[in-house]
Amino acid sequence: MSGHILGYIQLNSQPVPPDILSSPAPDATTLIARNLTRHYGQYPVVQDVSLTLKRGEVLGLLGHNGAGKSTTLQMLSGILTPDSGEIEICGLDLLRAPMQAKRRLGFLPEVPPLYRELSVDAYLTFAAKLRRVSPDTLPDALADAKYRCGLNEMGPKLIATLSKGYQQRVGIAQAIIHQPDIIILDEPTVGLDPAQLRDIRALIRELGDTHSVILSTHLLTEVETLCDRVEIMRDGKLIYSDTRAHMAEYGDTASLEEAFMQITETEEEPAP
Repeated sequence: MSGHILGYIQLNSQPVPPDILSSPAPDATTLIARNLTRHYGQYPVVQDVSLTLKRGEVLGLLGHNGAGKSTTLQMLSGILTPDSGEIEICGLDLLRAPMQAKRRLGFLPEVPPLYRELSVDAYLTFAAKLRRVSPDTLPDALADAKYRCGLNEMGPKLIATLSKGYQQRVGIAQAIIHQPDIIILDEPTVGLDPAQLRDIRALIRELGDTHSVILSTHLLTEVETLCDRVEIMRDGKLIYSDTRAHMAEYGDTASLEEAFMQITETEEEPAP
């Protein structure tokens, strides 16, 4: 598991006051990002990006390769620090109170941070301990994450022996084992076969009913079936923000794919 992913999930061992750990109300805003900017050297990869997320909402983050999606998700999850801008997680400043804010987050990067030589149970137990799940609640947290991700029969199996689809499930399980308010998924269905796609999409939709989910994807069918709102990036900038239904009605297009192509070719500023 790479060091920057460990940096995301390492938390301090000090108890957090109950008011900080209390869950947001239904439909409450769980994430606010304001004017995020990030450079690699002199090159701006994300420029002045702002977005919000509510509980019970699945937000689709779209864009061509190199648009800045993964860098944006890494800033939202606390892996990368923005050069400028602010991020609030359930009212907590991610930059000023990172340990408390990260307790609210679950993150699955494009390459799942798996220890392939461990069994599913051993790996998820390790992930739960890193997230300070208490020993008293850890068995229930493990059982719940495995149940929700369809891993009930996989506990003793080595991760290396699992199919790509089941490895993705393990990756999602580590992101939700501590019951975060916000789940960030970076290209979670890349390389899956049709049956695996169906199962992972069903899981994401179920997660969206009780959590806030940000989903980065290239698949417009995924947006159509999973997402409530859509944000589109191009060249590091946010160029479109609206509901999925409104995107489907964009211009004279007959499909989300046509709408996406038209937006990315013509829009210069975020839509009102």
